[in-house]
Amino acid sequence: MISPASVKIDIGKFLKLAEEYPVADVRSPAEYNHGHIPGAINIPLFDDKQREIVGIKYKKEGRSKAIIKGIELSGPSMHSKLSDAIKIAEKRKILVHCWRGGMRSEAMAWLFSLGDIDTEVLEGGYKSYRHHILKSLSEKRKMIVLGGMTGSSKTHILNFLKKHGEQVIDLEGLANHRGSAFGSLGQPSQPSSEHFANLLFDEWKQINKDTPLWVEDESRNIGTVFMPDAFYNNMQETPTVILLMDLKTRLPRLVDEYSNYPPDLLKGAVMKISKRLGMDNTREAIGAIESGDFARATEITLKYYDKTYMFSIKRKRTRDIFYISTDTDDIETNALKVLEAAHKIKW
Repeated sequence: MISPASVKIDIGKFLKLAEEYPVADVRSPAEYNHGHIPGAINIPLFDDKQREIVGIKYKKEGRSKAIIKGIELSGPSMHSKLSDAIKIAEKRKILVHCWRGGMRSEAMAWLFSLGDIDTEVLEGGYKSYRHHILKSLSEKRKMIVLGGMTGSSKTHILNFLKKHGEQVIDLEGLANHRGSAFGSLGQPSQPSSEHFANLLFDEWKQINKDTPLWVEDESRNIGTVFMPDAFYNNMQETPTVILLMDLKTRLPRLVDEYSNYPPDLLKGAVMKISKRLGMDNTREAIGAIESGDFARATEITLKYYDKTYMFSIKRKRTRDIFYISTDTDDIETNALKVLEAAHKIKW
């Protein structure tokens, strides 16, 4: 007996069920690769070219002709799509979505039902998911921003805090970028800004709202990734702890982290900020890299980033800024200083 093809459910129930059951994203590979629900598996009704063909047919000749064309194009591969769904639906249940929760998800839900899989479709599709996560990420919550000039080991401090029970979201880790012109070195390719928000929400939804969340102070963009506007704006209004560490203390760790990269990559990074460094500084930094004097090259670029960061602090809208001076690069020592400062925050 064939069960009903699908039941449509709202985003709240969908995300709850997704903690237990697999999610099939039936949009095209290009749509999926640009941004998807973390953990979702792509079982596309159409490949990218087929989707384009059906879309053109719909615009020129209407819905019925587009449906017929879609069946013609996708029909030969229906068996493999059903096979893929059966493989991931170990509990004989699967959640399905397309862009708007329309024909594509309905068609695939019907197909999956033929394999005796209980199927539920996301009402409003991926579009409703995006609306939901952006609304959630705009919420004001207890959040502490850890600031400091480039090379202050902020990421290492946050990792220390996380290991010792603090709630932390590593924004640079999600963006696959360490923030500066050198930040892409040794990193995987960056997600789209859209998918970054999806990844951010995946951690955001697990945060205890009654306990402060730590994040690192960032520009609006981390490499090529732009943070959701409301989330970034909230960061500018939340309490901030800024670690003050002089250049000589920061220099050794930065030299150690970046000096092993090929000189051409380092010179390319310097050239990205050449207009802001100025011709003379750029020339000197490039020359220092070529001669193996990575400390000097790092020092030149740090002076630019220090000036930029101090200017950005003045633009923050929060009244709660705590400055912590340190003369050491020891992670545990600085983490404890940061925690001590955070205890002064009055929520």
